[in-house]
Amino acid sequence: MLDKMRNIGIMAHIDAGKTTTTERILYYTKKIHKIGEIDDGQATMDFLPQEQARGITIQSAATTTEWRGYQINIIDTPGHVDFTAEVERSLRVLDGAVAVICAVDGVQPQTETVWKQADEFKVPRICFMNKMDRIGADFFGSMEDVHTKFGVECAALQIPIGQGQDFEGVIDLLNMKEIRWNAEDEGETFTVTDIAPERKADADKWRAKLVDQIASADDALAELYLDGKEITVDQLKAAIRRETIGRLIVPFVMGSARHNQGVQPLIDAIVDYLPAPDEVPPAVGLHVKRDKEEQIEVPCKETGMPLGLVFKITYDQNMGSLCFVRMYSGKISAGTQIYNVNKKKRERVNRIFRINADKEEPMDSVSAGDIAAFIGLKLAQTGDTIGSEGMPVLLEQPKFPQPVISVSLEPESLAERDKMNQTLDILSHEDPTFTYHEDSETGQLIISGMGELHLDVLVTRMKDDFKVQCRVGAPQVTYREAVTAAADASESYSRVLGGRENTAGITVHVEPRAQGEGKLYTCTAKRSDNIPDEIFDAMKSAFEAALQSGIKFGYPCTDTAVTVTAIDYNELTSTSFAFEACAAQVFDKACSAASPQLLEPVMSVDISCPKEFVGDAMSQVTARGGIIMGQDSKPSGELIHAQAPMAKMFGFSTNLRSVTQGRASFSMEFSHFQVKPDGLGNAW
Repeated sequence: MLDKMRNIGIMAHIDAGKTTTTERILYYTKKIHKIGEIDDGQATMDFLPQEQARGITIQSAATTTEWRGYQINIIDTPGHVDFTAEVERSLRVLDGAVAVICAVDGVQPQTETVWKQADEFKVPRICFMNKMDRIGADFFGSMEDVHTKFGVECAALQIPIGQGQDFEGVIDLLNMKEIRWNAEDEGETFTVTDIAPERKADADKWRAKLVDQIASADDALAELYLDGKEITVDQLKAAIRRETIGRLIVPFVMGSARHNQGVQPLIDAIVDYLPAPDEVPPAVGLHVKRDKEEQIEVPCKETGMPLGLVFKITYDQNMGSLCFVRMYSGKISAGTQIYNVNKKKRERVNRIFRINADKEEPMDSVSAGDIAAFIGLKLAQTGDTIGSEGMPVLLEQPKFPQPVISVSLEPESLAERDKMNQTLDILSHEDPTFTYHEDSETGQLIISGMGELHLDVLVTRMKDDFKVQCRVGAPQVTYREAVTAAADASESYSRVLGGRENTAGITVHVEPRAQGEGKLYTCTAKRSDNIPDEIFDAMKSAFEAALQSGIKFGYPCTDTAVTVTAIDYNELTSTSFAFEACAAQVFDKACSAASPQLLEPVMSVDISCPKEFVGDAMSQVTARGGIIMGQDSKPSGELIHAQAPMAKMFGFSTNLRSVTQGRASFSMEFSHFQVKPDGLGNAW
């Protein structure tokens, strides 16, 4: 059964046509009976009220369909940079991906982000060149753009019959036929004809190029090719499949999803070239034993031990928390107990559902390779592994970017306070990039996220879905702190509390880490038999809390390593409390001596604008302390790459539209933290 299953994601830059393409896939596979459009708020996969109102994908939506006897689990991912985490966690559990590329603009900024994410998880992919009927469409130029930007071998399985307004259909280079779609029945039927004589020479050239490309990386095909033997379509397809799964090539197909052209060959390509769950490398996890952890591979087999990853949690008003789980091994049935390896606790799976966008289909069980939603898991969080208590295996958790922007929230009344806290708890449970805390000085609730749109969406959800009435403050930048030099410090603690002496002694070494490596706590102090584990646990939790609460300004630390090098333990007087208090003191002492600095988030900014406005757009960036990193020419205009401090980018959108007569657009995503030259002196 596994060979008849495909777990795929649709990924792309915003407005490249992901949801439109998914909508056509569902229509042609008979999953839906009417094509819904994003523009009229009827898209099946964009079912959230906010998605329909804004015309963008916010949450990754899952659905399952069938084609030629194959089960295809599809996840439609957002394109906006503020929701990158949605893409990240989806790609973590997928076996293959379809990258939708705009034929006019080629590789766009967010295309680069999602492509790198797919590379990180070693996801094989195929490309669908969309919008071939748009003015300025250039299949070969956009394919070359992918080759240049990502260094991948691009294999054209089709060539266009006309481009832009002249786009009629495609030439299938495997079967050497022309395909045209019928507009009368929304592209459900198409005509296949022989290649016209005037296009035969071009088709032969690209066919020969394709065969040469595939044969050069496949020994079996290379032998036939060099011997001058005829290569059948089936042999060619088998070789393309092997090379796609091995990430040696990226096959390209094309069409116009909006005008119902080219989607059926795309579905065929998904089935023919993307891997089944057992064709990708097996899941690698840590086998957690009592005394050590051992890395093991877990093959994708229904008969193996149960092993799954919770990759997404959503809240349903009627059913509560839905935990989306990708099964890597074994089988889990509804009504049974499972073991949460991260929490080291048993949980009960009350019900299992197959999710189709906003509709649920009950399942008795879910097996290796499949994706389903569990109801009943109270402790599970995104990234948790569920499996067997007898053989606990811990899968690698997805890594999420840190929030870079904050706003304050105030309830309209005191009665709303508890309701607001409950809602924030649900939303932070759903979205790992969304955090909240109470400011210790002002008592305000501060929420943090990936961008203004991200926070706007979450606040709107609070008001509309959870009926929480609140006031929202002005956006603020989320800063970080870090040490910029190495330092050592020792501290002793001694207090008499309740008539009992409490003592502790700790020596630490702090040092900066490389940009983007985050914070790290280690203990190299000698563990003797007379020192109980709770002492080390107390130190660890105290230092981790200190790293979170900051050094001078109260912002979390990043790129900072703290190492406990020695401890002074007295069997009679030392306590966990004393070591916690001592840890806080020695942390402050060491970090103060290590030249602490305030770091501010720096954003990567990509501006698309007509040529005549390039100078105005650049001056808007440089006036805000930004640096121009480069410039690309596209058919639709110029693409400017820049970096700028987040604090200076508020209101940029309005100013950019003003100086470019509303013809420029931009995208912005977090790049890195850098030292803020004037500390908090000019923070806002």
